[in-house]
Amino acid sequence: MNGKLPGPIDIIASELDVIFVGYNPGMRSQQKGHHFAGSGNYFWRLLADSGLTPRLLTYYEDGELLAYQLGLVNLVTRATPGSADLDRQELSQGAPMLRQALVQYQPKIVAFLGKDVFRGYRQLRYTKPCDWGVQPDSHRAGIWEVVLPNPSRRSTIPYSLRLHYFCLLKALVDDGPHPRP
Repeated sequence: MNGKLPGPIDIIASELDVIFVGYNPGMRSQQKGHHFAGSGNYFWRLLADSGLTPRLLTYYEDGELLAYQLGLVNLVTRATPGSADLDRQELSQGAPMLRQALVQYQPKIVAFLGKDVFRGYRQLRYTKPCDWGVQPDSHRAGIWEVVLPNPSRRSTIPYSLRLHYFCLLKALVDDGPHPRP
């Protein structure tokens, strides 16, 4: 054994409603072996407040996401104190494995938890504008791509705005996507 902690495992299965894609595990998530284990993260609260889960789950219950047709993976497996500690190359290098997983598991929606996660996945310039919500050229390979604000408490985005986009995701899950005007 190399002494390295295993960190959180991917929570994934075939034909889920949503697979959330985070940057990478934080140090506390690495230590605990569960996703979004940091006390300064709103992920679990956003899921409950938006109705994506019927109650507030704890990070110890991350494996229960599958019961709600939700999955969770990271673009990068290396744990860091924050996403700012990742370089752009790492995010881009995680993209092929994520694409392969999406083809294999075929979720209805892939929800990127941050614009740079999406840019890394799409291998876009980090100065390329990107809006929150369903991406205009989405539905590649039959999967809707949605960009959500990062749930980290370090983000300056107000909780109400983050919740708004999580609620839009919930509506997309319930009703399916609507054509853009």
